[in-house]
Amino acid sequence: MTFRPTPLRAAAVLAVVFIAARVIYRVLFNGAGLGAPVLLDLPPLRLPAPYAHVVLLGPVSAPGVWAAVLSALPIAATILTFGLLNAWVDVARGFVHLARRGPLQGIARMLVVAWSALPALADAVTSVRLAFRLRGERFGPRALVPILERTLEHAGRVAAALELRGFGSRGSSVSVDDDGGPLQVRGARFRIGDTELGVADFQPRPGTVSVMTGPTGSGKSTILRGIAGLLSHVDGGEVSGTVRVGGLDRVSRPPRETARVVGVVLQNPRAAFATTRVRDEIGLALDLRGVSAADSKARVQEVADRIGISALLERTISTLSAGEATLVAIAAAVVEQPALLLVDEPLADLDTTARARVIAVLHALARDAGVCVIVAEHRAEALVPIADSWWTIRDGALVPGTAPAVTPALEAPPVVLPDPAAVTVLAAENLAVHRDGKPLVRDASVTLRRGEVVALVGPNGAGKSSVLVALALNEIKRSRGKADKGTINFGLGNGGGVALVPDASDDLFTRDTVAGELKAAERRLARRKNAAPLPAGYAAEHLARLRGNAGMPIGHEHPRDLSAGERRILAIALQTLDRPQVLLIDEPTRGLDPAARSAVAAALRAAAGDGSAVLIATHDHAFAHGLGARIMPMRDGVAPAVELAPAESDAAVPAITAQPFTAPRFLDRLPDVPARKQSHRFRMPRPVELAVLAAANLLALGAFCWPLLAAALPTDAAAALPYAALAIAPVAAVAVVVLLDGSVRSAHTVALLGVLAAVGSAVRVASTGVGGVEAVFILLVLAGRAFGARFGLLLGAATIALSSALWGGIGPWTPFQVFACAWVGAGAGLLPKKVRGKAELWMLCGYGVVASYLFGLLTNLWFWPFAVGAGTGISYVPGAPLGTNLSSFLLYSLLTSTAGWDTLRAVTTVVGIIVVGRAILAALRRVKPVSGGIAKKRAQGVHAPEPSTNGTPHQFTS
Repeated sequence: MTFRPTPLRAAAVLAVVFIAARVIYRVLFNGAGLGAPVLLDLPPLRLPAPYAHVVLLGPVSAPGVWAAVLSALPIAATILTFGLLNAWVDVARGFVHLARRGPLQGIARMLVVAWSALPALADAVTSVRLAFRLRGERFGPRALVPILERTLEHAGRVAAALELRGFGSRGSSVSVDDDGGPLQVRGARFRIGDTELGVADFQPRPGTVSVMTGPTGSGKSTILRGIAGLLSHVDGGEVSGTVRVGGLDRVSRPPRETARVVGVVLQNPRAAFATTRVRDEIGLALDLRGVSAADSKARVQEVADRIGISALLERTISTLSAGEATLVAIAAAVVEQPALLLVDEPLADLDTTARARVIAVLHALARDAGVCVIVAEHRAEALVPIADSWWTIRDGALVPGTAPAVTPALEAPPVVLPDPAAVTVLAAENLAVHRDGKPLVRDASVTLRRGEVVALVGPNGAGKSSVLVALALNEIKRSRGKADKGTINFGLGNGGGVALVPDASDDLFTRDTVAGELKAAERRLARRKNAAPLPAGYAAEHLARLRGNAGMPIGHEHPRDLSAGERRILAIALQTLDRPQVLLIDEPTRGLDPAARSAVAAALRAAAGDGSAVLIATHDHAFAHGLGARIMPMRDGVAPAVELAPAESDAAVPAITAQPFTAPRFLDRLPDVPARKQSHRFRMPRPVELAVLAAANLLALGAFCWPLLAAALPTDAAAALPYAALAIAPVAAVAVVVLLDGSVRSAHTVALLGVLAAVGSAVRVASTGVGGVEAVFILLVLAGRAFGARFGLLLGAATIALSSALWGGIGPWTPFQVFACAWVGAGAGLLPKKVRGKAELWMLCGYGVVASYLFGLLTNLWFWPFAVGAGTGISYVPGAPLGTNLSSFLLYSLLTSTAGWDTLRAVTTVVGIIVVGRAILAALRRVKPVSGGIAKKRAQGVHAPEPSTNGTPHQFTS
């Protein structure tokens, strides 16, 4: 148990504010004139009917003020008590424990995913903010689109990871076909959208490493996802023919039912982690299977020891390097000792040392543990020392291939010296960059000349990206930017200034079509130059010239649906539209096959041919040498301006035994870990469930309205009603959550709810107001509209639960906030379905206004008697006529909320829906969970891909 002072400090501030508000109410509504001495003798003002019982102002005395303070102390003490509890109780760990057992495993797992998504969301905001600065745009509401796109992609990866670990599995039986081996694929077809791949005969044996190669978009990931079961059971694709994993039929068995037979490491594993701690991530499959905490902890320790990552177990996932994250992902995939391990692009983000460690682990798993390892990889030369067979995709089929030629250790390449006659366009000296007090770059110097290509190389963490950002932002802001020290001087060359294509270049895309991106870039350029609009098609011509003869889509395709190479070239085109003096590119070849790398290389040469100085930061030394780049080494934050690096080949990886670390060993198989007997979970019939759900929501509504309902009760009963309402609200909330837990048994739903709840929580905390929400209504309304009333109800409740845990705001008010936000999301899902286009946006705007005011009225109503206390003109009076209490409440709400915060909330919601509603709805509908129609078709023997709501199938290709 760790003490967190922040919730207690927040509670103390809230308690002080509450006491001050109680005093203000007494002064404003003639309740502070008790006795003497009189501090202020304000003239009283009686209001007209129906507020004749209300008197504004009046004498203010010291005893009256003190009485107001004393009356507020019980509630202030309650606030402080919950602040103390929030400071001591680790709610996030509570989510983890609830996710392991009990009746709320689905929702608790969703909250674990939401909590783990917060660091990824923070990274997305930082990255998108940088992208907007690089494009010269103001970071405003439109930034929500790329942020949401990134988080939705994260949700898809987390959903796949949960499914592969066994989330929602109904059994733990494992079948291993000793005769057929861990994998049998014969006469199989893998289809999704317009992509169809054939596999005639692919039966790798235990204890071997098979490597699969092929161009970007050829379908390597499609085949791996087909073998893993994601293609046909999650992505909406189709698998036919014979595909058996461990003797189990792939077509009829979803991935969750084969989690103990197949381990999978997805691309970019850091984006697919579903927990916050390394230990929890590795043990996730065991937790989902119901293994006891003690057995799970012991198994995680054993696997970590064998892979060599024991020191990472208590680390937070977000602090891992790319190489560490890949090793953790492998450990999580093999914790159940599967017979088959599928690994997708494990070397993409790694430097030479990290790649060697990953290769050593894969080799040991095959050699010692007898695992059948299948790797899909672009940079496959590094796997030559350990590969047993090679496969490639040719003409839409997986066929036997040959090992790529290993480039021997190159002799020193021809030294590329700067042309002394070329104009210097940038000279930076002695740069130092810090972040959060940590030095990222120290004493780095860079000199760039017109038309040359320079490659900044070095290991992960050397500071290459930080140098590029410092150079780019210095030019944009005409200030030091992120360079804490040093000088940056720019030459007098023609063209624009400095343009950066960041590593996360997809964040540069803010429109939903390629044509829209190009037109927006033209408008920005015209405004920046303060000149007449550019000729029609100027940006498209520039893009076509960079792409070369191969061409690429420039119409209504979504930018994120392009191949990796095409997305990179589009980003380069957007950033070079004004012919910058300096073009900076971070990791230009990440995830690209040779053809795409050649296309990007041609684009960079074209940019240099236009007179730009091109500086790339890369691990891909062969690519840099192929460009004829001047090599600039960087290590530990130091980049010399003149020294040249010797050639270093990506392909030539020394033998595994020659690595300067202890190779892992898997000489004996660990004993099986038994699971607890899972109790059968009772499910109510659908009509009964709906009736109970409706009753719980009605009870909650009654808890909100208790001050008005009390008028119908005798005085003695009315006095007990506040306590009954405070008891009913949490009970109703628990009942609703238990009933809805069955709705989050799908891994896709869990991940999507979790990630969107993280977004909503971040927005809520960032825009806190009365009741705790303003801008979050935009997300709740749009998500409820896209995914339906039940999803909206869950999202509203999860957003409150997560944000309250995040800032330590859990208290008696939490159930009321849960219901109020849940009803906002659910109401959007109940609006007419057939309305589309501009009419849909106007309908949502109208709903947002109504929901904003109703939300304010409801959240004010239940708390009004506690907020004002007794003795004022607008106080709740037990036993008073309904009209009197209602008029007092409406006046209280009008002055404190409706005319201010509620109106601001309504305006914010309308503006947000108008500005980003169309784009966010499109993004949400692009990832709408696959419906039950696929399962029905499969049960009927009909196999057809499920299209997404924008008319294109869900595609996951390499």
